[in-house]
Amino acid sequence: MNQEIYLGGRRIAADAPVFIVAEMSANHLQDYNRAIEIIHAAKEAGADAIKLQTYTADTMTVDSDADCFINKGGLWDGIKEYDLYKQAYTPWEWHAGLMEEAKKCGLLCFSSPFDATAVDFLEELDAPAYKIASYEINDIPLIRRVAKLHKPVIFATGIAHLEDIERAMNICREEGNEDVILLKCVSAYPTPYEDANLTAMIELYDQFGLPVGLSDHTPGWECDVAATVLGAQVIEKHFTLDKSLPGPDQKASLDPAEFAAMVLAVRHAEAALGDGHKHLTASEAPN
Repeated sequence: MNQEIYLGGRRIAADAPVFIVAEMSANHLQDYNRAIEIIHAAKEAGADAIKLQTYTADTMTVDSDADCFINKGGLWDGIKEYDLYKQAYTPWEWHAGLMEEAKKCGLLCFSSPFDATAVDFLEELDAPAYKIASYEINDIPLIRRVAKLHKPVIFATGIAHLEDIERAMNICREEGNEDVILLKCVSAYPTPYEDANLTAMIELYDQFGLPVGLSDHTPGWECDVAATVLGAQVIEKHFTLDKSLPGPDQKASLDPAEFAAMVLAVRHAEAALGDGHKHLTASEAPN
C-alpha cells in the first residue's frame, strides 16, 4: 500500500500537515442554506475538507416497527432506524451544489456511499475520494465497486475486527488500488474518553503500513491533539453551526469556535513535535 497519497492535490504522508475533515452528517437539518453555511464556517474554522453521507432511508433499511429496528441507548435511543435515516440523510439533489460551493471555498468535498447506487451517483459528480463507514466494512461488493475506481479510499475501522480490515485491504489490492487510509474510531456517539484507545492507531500503522488517522467522536478535541502526536495523518470531526439545535448528531459535533480551537491545537502540536533530535533551538541559543 502507498504511504503517500494525494487527496484533491493535498499530500497525505507522515511528514505532511495533518489533513482535517469536517463531517457535516445530518447537521444541515434538511435546510440547504444551512448546509451551505456549514461549508463556509468549516473553511473559516480551518478545515481542509467537508464530508457528506450519501444514502436514503430506503437504501439503508426497511420501514419496520419491529424491536430489532429500534435504536437502543446513546443519542438515538428509542428512534426507529428508518425515521433516523429519513431525518439525517442529505438530499441527493443537493450534492452537486454542495460540492461546487466547497470547491469555490477551497475545500475538498467527498462522501461516504452506503450502496452501489450511491457510488454510481457520486461518480457522476466526479467525487475525488470515498470513505467507507465501519458498518460497511463487510460489504464486499461495495468495497470492490469503490476500489475499482482507483481513487483514494478512506476506511473507518470503528466496529471492525483486524480480520475485517485485512479482507477489505485485500479487495483493494486485488483491484489494483493502493491509495488507502485507515481511520481509528469508536462507533459510539459521543465516545467516552476511556474508550478512545488511541494507541490502537499505531497497531493499524504497524500492521498495514499505510496512512492512518482518527475519526473522533469524543466531546472535545484532546484526542485529536493526542492522535497528532501519535502520528495521525488525517483527522475527521463532526461539525455543526450550533450544538443546541435539534438533530441526531449535534451533541457529537464541534461548533465553529470549538473546531477552530481544535485546528489550532493540532497545528501547535505539529509544530511542537520538532525534528526528533536534541539541539539548541533558536529561542534558547542566546542563553
